[in-house]
Amino acid sequence: MEDVSVFGAGQRNRLGRTVHWQEMWRHEFLAALEHDPVVIVPVGSVEQHGPHCPMDVDISHTQALAVSTALAIDDFPVIVAPPVWIGLTHYNMGEVGTITASVETYIALLSEICRSIWANGFKRIMLVNGHGGNRDIIRVVSTKLAEEDIWMLPITYWEAVWDVLIDNADTDPGFIGHGGEWETSLQLYLRPDMIDKPRMVADPERPGFTDDIKKFTGFPERRREREHGVHGNPMTASAEKGEKLFTAARDKLVEVCRQYHAQPVRGYREFGSHCP
Repeated sequence: MEDVSVFGAGQRNRLGRTVHWQEMWRHEFLAALEHDPVVIVPVGSVEQHGPHCPMDVDISHTQALAVSTALAIDDFPVIVAPPVWIGLTHYNMGEVGTITASVETYIALLSEICRSIWANGFKRIMLVNGHGGNRDIIRVVSTKLAEEDIWMLPITYWEAVWDVLIDNADTDPGFIGHGGEWETSLQLYLRPDMIDKPRMVADPERPGFTDDIKKFTGFPERRREREHGVHGNPMTASAEKGEKLFTAARDKLVEVCRQYHAQPVRGYREFGSHCP
């Protein structure tokens, strides 16, 4: 498995090159700019994921996916920006270990990061997200920045591979969950030593809205819904499922990067709207 640490661990020494923004030399940035590069910004969270998972589940998955995606492409530059580990997760503060940002702070932070990347000359930016609480926010940031003529693709990785979640689940079909079958499977594939198997729990959901109502609305609060803050069933997790999900998501991100690289840079006034 490729290096999935937050700031890399000597990738240049092992591979002869690095995809980590913070490890690159100035001349490498300048050379990359000559070849329509794509920059991936991993975003996630540090929050409770039940008794058996570490706090960094969401950012570790997107960091690993971003690095693996970048290493899979060698005909044009794909650079992995420093990960944004903090997320919007106030609804998990009921369980110890969660660190969150306000909606306003998070929008401002992501916006400034994308503005900085854009100002450096990198015009193809992807936010690859691994936390459900960030999903709507990154879409808002994309819309906000577009008006400034800064274009960013918001991607939440599991939305690209619904078929894997549906076809290969034993207990959590079509549901990424929270420390359940799928997130635990990814951890067992990427970092099996980070799962405390004896502490796994699969609590029933407390009474609330019926399934047909929850399809289109609900409250953002985990502890109220299940006793130990786990959504889904980690008992059915496996490294094999994790590898299947990871590989499918990585391959889809590679496809997105290739299509993004092939497109011309967009312009807000390109078709006459919002003319100066």
